[in-house]
Amino acid sequence: MELTTGTYAATGSFRCAGCGYVLTLGAAAELPRCPSCDAERFVPASLFPAARFARTTAEAASPEEQKAFLAAARQLVGRPGEHLAFRDGEAVRALALTREWTRIGRSLAADIRFDDPTVSRRHALVVRQADGVRVVDDRSLNGVFVNGHRVEWRTLHDGDEVVVGRHRLLFLVGAPVAAGRA
Repeated sequence: MELTTGTYAATGSFRCAGCGYVLTLGAAAELPRCPSCDAERFVPASLFPAARFARTTAEAASPEEQKAFLAAARQLVGRPGEHLAFRDGEAVRALALTREWTRIGRSLAADIRFDDPTVSRRHALVVRQADGVRVVDDRSLNGVFVNGHRVEWRTLHDGDEVVVGRHRLLFLVGAPVAAGRA
């Protein structure tokens, strides 16, 4: 989202699209011209510089790493239902989604907790409803990405990759038990 000079903006920090100068507004006001380069275009600024924490395409996990992660996660999901798989250090963990809401964040109240500055206290929610499972950005600073695209909310499908900060989670649906094999 790009803003221009004269746009009524809310409280917060905005980065000049021309030189990168950060302008902080203490109250909702019109954006002035950049004090550094006199440019007129701004974008909302994150607390964390993109170069410090963001994974670029070149830094993304290799196809071999992705396949190994998916294989390890699928082994953990041997029962029916929806699950989120993620790395906890070197181990792969899977959480069965059994409640309507599953919280992801840095907070101690989160169901899936990542103690990492790239993750907001209340980063995302996974919502289970009759018509499907959705991930919702819970006003995070760095956003929620599904399969490489930033989303506010998105319905999840088996195998989708959800990125929260610098952590990858896989949404997996366990195969239903056959009628004769209970």
